[in-house]
Amino acid sequence: MKKVRFGIIGLGNQGSSYTTNIFDKGIIENGYISCACDINPVKLENHKNKTTTKDIVYFDDYKKMLDSGLVDVVLVETPHYQHPEIVIECLNRGINVICEKPAGVYAEQVKEMNEVAKNKNAIFSMMFNQRTNCVYRKMREIIADGGIGEIQRVTWIITDWFRTQEYYNSGSWRATWAGEGGGVLINQCPHQIDLVQWVVGMMPKTVRGFCHYGKWHDIEVEDDVTAYFEYENGATGMFITSTGEAPGTNRFEVSGTKGKLLCEGGKLFWYKNIQDSRDFSLDPKNTFGNLKAEKVEVETDGKNPQHAGIINNVANTLLGLEELFVEGTEGINGVELMNAIEYSGWKGGEPVSLPIDGKKYLEELNKHRATSRHKEANDNAVTNTAGTY
Repeated sequence: MKKVRFGIIGLGNQGSSYTTNIFDKGIIENGYISCACDINPVKLENHKNKTTTKDIVYFDDYKKMLDSGLVDVVLVETPHYQHPEIVIECLNRGINVICEKPAGVYAEQVKEMNEVAKNKNAIFSMMFNQRTNCVYRKMREIIADGGIGEIQRVTWIITDWFRTQEYYNSGSWRATWAGEGGGVLINQCPHQIDLVQWVVGMMPKTVRGFCHYGKWHDIEVEDDVTAYFEYENGATGMFITSTGEAPGTNRFEVSGTKGKLLCEGGKLFWYKNIQDSRDFSLDPKNTFGNLKAEKVEVETDGKNPQHAGIINNVANTLLGLEELFVEGTEGINGVELMNAIEYSGWKGGEPVSLPIDGKKYLEELNKHRATSRHKEANDNAVTNTAGTY
């Protein structure tokens, strides 16, 4: 069987980890790394010394790599602003591509990327590796099947990714409007922002964001956020995140008229009401009665292949062995939601309707980029990210 050739653009923390933690270990059954690219010669040399795969061809210009004929699928692992540009270059050349989260910094550039994707005959996927988690897949399945009835409330507290000041000092682009385009929302949270709409099966109608900028760290972007959601069906939601809280919490709860799902500590619990709460409420016999519920720990298939799962899926899709698990164009949803929270935060928590006015958001973002402060940092540093997701 043919082996799919993968190329990595960007040999920072994540790009390097794909080689050392995945490709070097032979985890990709039908693929291997054939080439890699970075504009930083130090990172290229470091990568050569770290990987056990010795026949990789290296480039310092990603367009030369794309034109080399040595790659079937590209992994885009660059700073966020560059994601759409590189994806578009890949698609225009008919090269399959997996884009690292987020799909982009602002919705307008992601929309442009998605328009290109519609007209190209190449696979485009997003690295939404958390969608492979058996717990989130099961939550999505139960909700879609009506297991908790009509959704009433969505709550996610995700504060268990404490970051030090040294982390933010480790790159000149980190935690700046000009280099990264945001803070905890655009760096740590894209997976949860994606999941909160993918699992639930709907996007909020309006958003209010309350963002604190440099609250816990010497940075210019947000490191503490509380967002309030309102949905078309009347449901509400809360999304709370921070990189300055320890010990942190990761608790995802979705409540409905037939019960609720609670994900915490890697386990999923299903509280099943004996009766739909609306019917119970309308029964005149239940003046003060409590609606009883059965608590069940949900069994899953136990599979959680993460990044390797996405990469394997794209390789197997290309070989006609599987259907694509994550369509790249779905990345717009998370970017829209992140932009809405951020925009509301800039406006003091004013309600923002979805879909967001992308042009207005970009105008405001550009104001922040224009005043973004210059950072001095060691951009040669690369850290192993294994076990941090």
